[in-house]
Amino acid sequence: MSESASGSKLSIGRLILVPALITLAITMMRLVGELEHLSPRFFGNAPGGGLAIVGISWLPILFGPYFAVKLAGSGRGPSAVWKTFGLSLLGMAIMFAGGIVGFAQQVKFPGREIVGVLLMVLGPTLVTLGWPALFKVLVAYGYAARIPVAIVMFFAMRGHWGTHYDALPPNYSGPTSFFGQYMMMAFLPQMVMWIAFTVLVGALAGSLVTALAGRGKTMGAAA
Repeated sequence: MSESASGSKLSIGRLILVPALITLAITMMRLVGELEHLSPRFFGNAPGGGLAIVGISWLPILFGPYFAVKLAGSGRGPSAVWKTFGLSLLGMAIMFAGGIVGFAQQVKFPGREIVGVLLMVLGPTLVTLGWPALFKVLVAYGYAARIPVAIVMFFAMRGHWGTHYDALPPNYSGPTSFFGQYMMMAFLPQMVMWIAFTVLVGALAGSLVTALAGRGKTMGAAA
């Protein structure tokens, strides 16, 4: 009874609130560090971030297991934990295939960008076949994490701030207008690719930790 009650009280908003605030704080820290030209090792301004230490792309590795444990405690576990792990791996492969099909210069055919985006959207949806509750939480967290980044990138690209938020890759050959560049390099990647990445990495980490902890059977029964 207590487990069922805790499940009814656990809303997605409450579950992602603290992780979303931590993620926002790191985003702001990264922006300030780049604007102040602090250590490139921590606040690199190269296109794509340059693998700088301060960033949010690695956070799903931590928050995926956190969300999984919380959902387990509320009785909303996976139908099968290893199934979820396998679906996450397959989804990751589909997502990367979408990136290659849609945006690799070597691939050229009409409508390839649309096909690529569709594949990147399809990949993470596979998680719903194994752990629907975790998928919903990770999608919500992903947008809570990435919408602020998309907003920062809008102003950074508009004002040419000299940060990784407005840096274009050396071989960039896309639209030259501000709106075109923003859609291609900021809005679509943040709202599609990085959401897919967040869901799949979070689901991989969450299901793996759950499986290693030996709680998959219990959670599946509770669900």
